[in-house]
Amino acid sequence: MDKNDLIPFVTLPNWIRAAAACGFSIDPLFERFGIQADLIHLQEATIEIRAMDDLMQACVEACRQHSPDKHFPFVLGETFNFEYLPEIETYISTSENLREATHALRWVRELVNPYVDLRLAEEGRLAWIYLSTESEYEIQTRSAIYYAESVQPTVLKFARHLLGSQSQVRILRFRHPPPDYASMYEDYFHIPVAFNQPYDGIEFDRELLDLPLQGAFPALHEQARYLVEQRVAAQPQRKGIAARVQHLLQTRPELSTAGIEACSQALRLHTRSLQRKLKDEGTHFGELVDEVRFRQAVEALQKNEHNLERLSEKLGFADRRSFTRAFKRWSGLSPSQYRKTLGTHQGMS
Repeated sequence: MDKNDLIPFVTLPNWIRAAAACGFSIDPLFERFGIQADLIHLQEATIEIRAMDDLMQACVEACRQHSPDKHFPFVLGETFNFEYLPEIETYISTSENLREATHALRWVRELVNPYVDLRLAEEGRLAWIYLSTESEYEIQTRSAIYYAESVQPTVLKFARHLLGSQSQVRILRFRHPPPDYASMYEDYFHIPVAFNQPYDGIEFDRELLDLPLQGAFPALHEQARYLVEQRVAAQPQRKGIAARVQHLLQTRPELSTAGIEACSQALRLHTRSLQRKLKDEGTHFGELVDEVRFRQAVEALQKNEHNLERLSEKLGFADRRSFTRAFKRWSGLSPSQYRKTLGTHQGMS
């Protein structure tokens, strides 16, 4: 993955809370790095890896200045929750045992952050939840250690929430060597910490995986699993900026007429960067707009949802005549002719 690539930024509220807990406002940093705090469209929020790297570095420095007894990545991990993905929180809370709950780990990568590829491993009497380095998204940035540090408090909170006691975790392991602030680790986590380890993760007794949990609720658990899988199925492909643009245009149709600048802003990209990325994939913004509009027009005609005037307006055309010309260019037929081929001509004018 290139440092200019985009990753989801649904964790934006966690960054804001963590900064406040560390005694500083993150708003000036968002402004410095061109990051917009758009909670209205949080599910579509993205950020360039380069910008997130810069933001992490700046937050660590700001925390040292305002709260030297704290470390921003630790606080960021501790403040993480699934407020914007309540289905996952419900799935975890209603699991019959820890083993079942760990199935939610794969959804973190798919729905929250592709960097966070958490896995469960078992051997002998021990088990561990660790941050995989085999992911296609693995990349070395200046903040690689900070990302590992922010994941561990989240994993510990996950285990503590289910097991009821953090003390049941044997040890916390990190791949990186001891940093100059290593003394803060055990003071913060209150469990043994080891550096220069083969993985980043927590280790615990394997038998804990199958202990019955008090919050088990099979009916709600299955409902939550279904909702999460539906959300995953609706996700755009992580690879390819064209797929992300199409998804954005489908979920926010007003952007189809607002131009590439508005779309670039929604994707947290400079317009030139978006144009370059689309060119590299053999397409351009206008072509994607046409594809999305055509798909939406066909779906509406098939469902007999609107008359042509209303449909033209919905798709952002100035009038019915403009829509008819565009549709004929896309399909070789006028909307009325296409409608007749579907046998849906009744009721539309």
